[in-house]
Amino acid sequence: MNIEEDAYRYAVKNAFEHKGQAQIGALIGKLKALHSDKDVSEIMPIVTETVKKVNSMSAAEIEEAFKDFEGGYELKPKQGREGLAPLDWAEKGGKVVTRFAPNPNGPAHLGHARAFYLSYAYAKMYNGKFILRFEDTDPKVKKPIENAEALFLSDLGWFGIKPDEIYFASDRMEIYYEYMRKLIELDKAYVCFCESEKWRSLTQEKKACPHRNISKEKQLAEFEKMISNETKEGEAVLRIKTDLDNPDPSIRDWWVARIVDSPKHPRIKKEYHVWPSYMFQSAVDDYLMGVTFILRGQEHSQNQTKQEYLCKYFGWGYPHAVHFGRMSAEGMILSTSKIRAGIESGEYSGWDDIRIGTIQAIRRRGFD
Repeated sequence: MNIEEDAYRYAVKNAFEHKGQAQIGALIGKLKALHSDKDVSEIMPIVTETVKKVNSMSAAEIEEAFKDFEGGYELKPKQGREGLAPLDWAEKGGKVVTRFAPNPNGPAHLGHARAFYLSYAYAKMYNGKFILRFEDTDPKVKKPIENAEALFLSDLGWFGIKPDEIYFASDRMEIYYEYMRKLIELDKAYVCFCESEKWRSLTQEKKACPHRNISKEKQLAEFEKMISNETKEGEAVLRIKTDLDNPDPSIRDWWVARIVDSPKHPRIKKEYHVWPSYMFQSAVDDYLMGVTFILRGQEHSQNQTKQEYLCKYFGWGYPHAVHFGRMSAEGMILSTSKIRAGIESGEYSGWDDIRIGTIQAIRRRGFD
């Protein structure tokens, strides 16, 4: 069916449901969904003319036209592919290893569901591997919750998902230290002692930190002082050397690791004082675990640009990556930090409060 016919059918339905007056806005959204190849500028004249035509019809004529469409009325998108889009590189024999890698500062929520389900489904589609990896290396700002593994496995199980492998980044601290040292030895990382305001000023001006070009031998010695906690929290961070002329200031020499004097972590008994950034830890683990396909939100699209510096220095390839828009649900809170704050303040009764968007809450609502 062509776009003019779809416009007429849906205008009649809209007019029948709204006392003889079809709405232009309602038609544009529907036609754009049905004919995604058309630009709004092409759709608008068709909609305007169709609405004018239908709204000039009598109530009896609209009702008669609507009844003609009843039974098979609801419009559907053009027939196309069903199921997951094929991956060209996987079709040619590439191994598919995916991962769902949440920060477990709260249980799974609806925003996570798309990422973990698609990651699992693609691994299943190509007889690959699906990894659940908890990126729990922030013991200060986004502190991990207790029993994260049990909670996430329960929620994934509700979707019929069982991971092939499970990891906690916090169990791999010595591995990250090894790669931090290697990066320094390659003369691609340095210990920065700039105060935050000073660093912000330098990076905005595209200028180097004064400590950037100190010899790698001295950098290694300063890094060991971070490890031993001789250097304290707030006094230094480890940075990777990138491009100081990059148009995005956040990419210029991003931080690899920071010091936490008194880390509070529910799983780790040994007191580590140097904690990797998500950006560093995730890239190292993706390589070591053989991850080949990443599905994540659009807010993480910049990660690839940052992590490609690290991959280039170590001679690693970067996984295939797909980014999708951030999910939102009207009247439902999906932000883990906001939910956690609400629980701590007493606004919400817990992680299964039906006003929030956790999988626990959705299950409690009675969805099956």
